[in-house]
Amino acid sequence: MLDEMIVVTAPLLLALLMGGAVGLERAWHGRPAGLRTHTLVCMSSSLLMLLTVNQWSLMADVPVEAIRIDPTRMAQGIMTGIGFLGAGVIMKEGLTIRGLTTAASIWMTASIGIMIGMGFNTPSVFATILTLIVLSLFSRIEAKLPSRRFGRLILRYKTSDDVMHEDIDSIISKHAIKSYHPSYHLSDEGRLFEYEMTIFTSDSENFRSLAESLKSVERLIEFSIIPSGD
Repeated sequence: MLDEMIVVTAPLLLALLMGGAVGLERAWHGRPAGLRTHTLVCMSSSLLMLLTVNQWSLMADVPVEAIRIDPTRMAQGIMTGIGFLGAGVIMKEGLTIRGLTTAASIWMTASIGIMIGMGFNTPSVFATILTLIVLSLFSRIEAKLPSRRFGRLILRYKTSDDVMHEDIDSIISKHAIKSYHPSYHLSDEGRLFEYEMTIFTSDSENFRSLAESLKSVERLIEFSIIPSGD
């Protein structure tokens, strides 16, 4: 009886520690899926895999030929369910999509729980350490890597101002910002002209300086700069 308790409780406790470690990192960064979510995902994945691999001992009175053990099917079912949970933490705010890293960490936590449930404790601990390294250290490395910062620029001015778009293009280029995919619309019953484009630069600070320059353009009625992210 004691051996059976150890077989069940030891993996669950390990899953609690591994899932909690990843959850703490996410909670520290203020993510909606934090300590409790990751811990429960890891423990539930481990518990379901324990159920699968211990079917023979749990159903001792059932004929052996009637029991079909296929841990991969349970793992597939777990990962399918985790896909819905991961999708729930992905949010779109304007052109910015947030939550992808948290969704990936939930997916990874489920994988770690599956490994623990199958008895691969050492690889699961190693995977947890690597996951924490990716979530904490890689974010700092990623922030220092040269990359393009994208955004959407929307401007509104009077339809009668025919040369306004040329002045805007000149201002944009002075801030080391490039633009492409321009679009044009009429609003306010044709009295206002909307000039939209995707912009990108190597330094997001250029967006702020561009906004300062656009504020001084009196002929410009309204503008917005919407940064987009991963």
